Amino acid sequence: MQIKLNDHFSFKRLLRFTFPSILMMLFTSIYLVIDGYFVSNFIGKTALAAVNMIYPVIMIIGSLGFMLGTGGSALVAKTMGEGDDDRAKQLFTMLYIASIIIGGVLTIPSFIFLDKIAYFLGARGELLESSITYGRILLSTVVLFVVQMESQVFFVTAEKPKLGLVMTVLSCGTNIILDGLFCAVFHFGVPGAAAATAISQAIGGIIPLTYFTFNRSSRLHFTKTKYDKSALLKSCSNGFSELLSNTSAAIISMLFNAQLLRYVGENGVAAYSVLMYVSMVFVAIFIGFSGGISPVVSYNYGAENNKELKSITRKLIFLIIISSALMLAFSLLMAAPLSKLFVGYDKELYEMTVRGFYIYSFSFIFAGISIFSSSFFTALNNGFVSAFISFMRTFVLQFIFVIVLPPFLGVDGIWLSIVIAELVSFFISIFFLLTKKKAYHY
Repeated sequence: MQIKLNDHFSFKRLLRFTFPSILMMLFTSIYLVIDGYFVSNFIGKTALAAVNMIYPVIMIIGSLGFMLGTGGSALVAKTMGEGDDDRAKQLFTMLYIASIIIGGVLTIPSFIFLDKIAYFLGARGELLESSITYGRILLSTVVLFVVQMESQVFFVTAEKPKLGLVMTVLSCGTNIILDGLFCAVFHFGVPGAAAATAISQAIGGIIPLTYFTFNRSSRLHFTKTKYDKSALLKSCSNGFSELLSNTSAAIISMLFNAQLLRYVGENGVAAYSVLMYVSMVFVAIFIGFSGGISPVVSYNYGAENNKELKSITRKLIFLIIISSALMLAFSLLMAAPLSKLFVGYDKELYEMTVRGFYIYSFSFIFAGISIFSSSFFTALNNGFVSAFISFMRTFVLQFIFVIVLPPFLGVDGIWLSIVIAELVSFFISIFFLLTKKKAYHY
C-alpha cells in the first residue's frame, strides 16, 4: 500500500516511508566508499589522497542540486498541502531547469581552473597530476550529478521514494562493477576510477529526467512552466542550509587536508580519506532519514495539521537519539577492521587511521540532532535557522577548532576538532528546537 503525505505516521509507517530515502543516501555514500577501496588497494595511497583532495570541488557543484531539491521540495510540498497541484508541478519543472542551467555555468570555470585549484590546495607532483585527472573527468558529467542529487529529494515529494532508491542502486551498482573492471582488472589507474564514478553519476541523472518527462501519471512531472523569481529565491533560501552544509564541508575538507599535509604529510590525507568515507555512510543515514520525512513535515505545516506535526517531531527525535547511540557503538567496534580494509597494506598509515577513527567516532553521538534540526527547519520553510545551524556545524566551529587545537595536540587535535564542533552544534540545535516550538506548533 502506497503511503501518502497526508497519512497519519506511526513509528512503523515513519520508518517504511523514510527507508527508501535512507537507502538512497547510503548507496550514494557507499559507492564513494567503494571508489576509495579500489583506488587505495589497486592504485595506491597517493591516488587515494588525490581523490580526497579534489572531490570537494565536485561536491560544491553537486550541492546545488541538493539545495534546490530540499529547498524546492519544501515549497512544492507546502503548495501541494495547500491543494494547488498544478502550481506545484510548474514550480517543480522550473527548479529542474534552473539547476541544469546553473550547474552548467559553474562547471566551465571549474574545468578551466582545476589545475590552479589543486595547486592552491597543496597538491604537488604526482598528487597534483592525479587530482587534475580525476577532477576533470568527473566534471564532464557533474550537471547530471546535480540532477541526481536534486532527484533524491523530489522522488520522495512525488510519493515515489522507491523509484529514487532504484535510481541510486543502479547508479551505485554501475560504479562498483566499473571500478572492479577499470581498477582491478584492466588497471586503468586514476582515469579508470574517475570514469567509473562519472558514468554512474550520469546514469543517476538520466533516470529521473526520463521518468519525470514521460510518466504523466506521477503526482509530479514536467509540465509547461515559466520563470518565477520569487519562488526560485524562496527555494534557494529554504535549501541554502543544505548548500551551505555541503559547500562548507567541502571547504573544511580542504582545510583539514592542508593541516594534515602540514603535520603528518600525505599519510594524514590518506587516513582522513578513510574517516570521511566511513563518516559519509553514517551521516547518510541521518540525512536520508531527515530528508525523507521533510516533505511530510512541509505538507502538514502547509495543511496546518499541528497535531500530526507534533506527533511526527517527537517520533523523529526519539529515533535520531537511538540511532546516534548505535552508530557510536558500531564505529568503535569496527574502527580497526575498516581501517585494515582500506589501508592494511601500510602499517604506519593503518595505525594512524585507527587512532583517528577512535577519536572521530564520538562525533556521531552528537551529529544526528544537528543534521535533523537543519533539515527540519528547512521543511518548515525557515531557511535562516536551518542555514545558521548548518553553517555553525559544518564550517565555523570546525574551522575554529582545526586551527586552534593542532598546535597543542598535534594530529589528535585535528580529529578531536570535529568531535568538539559537533558537541557545540548539538547544543545550538537543541536551543532552536526548544525556542521555536510555539511558533510552529510542533
